[in-house]
Amino acid sequence: METAMLLFDKVTKRYTDNIVALNDVTFGINKGEFSFLVGPSGAGKTTLMRLLIREELPTSGNIVFDKIEVPKLPNKLLPKYRQRLGIVFQDLRLLESKTLEENIKFSLEILGKDDKEIKETTEYLLELVKLQDRRNLFPVQLSGGEQQRGAIARALANNPELLVADEPTGNLDPDSSFQVLDILNSINRGGTTVLVITHDREIVNKLKTRVIRMDEGKIISDTKGEYDTIVRPAKETSKIDSHIKIGDEADTDFEQKKEEEEVEYDSEMDKLDKRTLQKFLDAKITSINLILNLTEDDLLNLKIVKKEKKELEKFLKEYLNNKCKKDDKKQNS
Repeated sequence: METAMLLFDKVTKRYTDNIVALNDVTFGINKGEFSFLVGPSGAGKTTLMRLLIREELPTSGNIVFDKIEVPKLPNKLLPKYRQRLGIVFQDLRLLESKTLEENIKFSLEILGKDDKEIKETTEYLLELVKLQDRRNLFPVQLSGGEQQRGAIARALANNPELLVADEPTGNLDPDSSFQVLDILNSINRGGTTVLVITHDREIVNKLKTRVIRMDEGKIISDTKGEYDTIVRPAKETSKIDSHIKIGDEADTDFEQKKEEEEVEYDSEMDKLDKRTLQKFLDAKITSINLILNLTEDDLLNLKIVKKEKKELEKFLKEYLNNKCKKDDKKQNS
């Protein structure tokens, strides 16, 4: 626990007096580890993932990722924090209007990578998931297994420290499931920490690695072995030093600019409504790439009202259209 890369420390998530999604959950995951999180529907697995990416906040307890106290993370630093995670959602969330290759490239463009790096990284990721010959197909033209592998490739675009895959083999045939498992295992051997949320006994039993079992919002087993192996977890609490906050000088990746410094931002942002622009600048969101990476919850936290959101969507649509036109001109010249 003391060296855990990710720590859930006595975490409870209560929606109402009668609905408790997580109840005093404590476990740690070490850097480089491959773990499965299993349990029946309604056990709290998806809630746990939402807390990790801070779509929701715990009622009590703490979540610590590499000395960052996630519940206390300022909203303005959420995009940078989430870039350290790779998430493969159960519904995949591939953009239907873009080809597989474009889906991966789009993730890299949002991160502000240059054209050379985008091309090289996309080639590497397509090769990693063995989909080089499917690059020009749209998600609807891909099989379920291919879509899943494509979603994994996109999640790896930001070179995450931790990859979380929610039901990556759900509704796949056994051969496709094992292909996905082999890819996740290969990613882990390359140094990325992997957490797989699953109901799939076969893939758990094949790997025989750590299995964390949840039921009714509690960790009821934490051991190494097969899907049905149950060993009650130790009741000891973590002694990890989690006092370092996101804004401390020691965390240079998240060092904030002094308030008195002049704020520099993308000139294109001047086309935004003045109130919206000021809200972004107050939150240290100074590039369009960061704006593109914001979630609905982020916009809510930034107090972007309905009218401002509509104008923002119009601005981003025009920006992306202009960017596509410029890219086409480059390719034709």
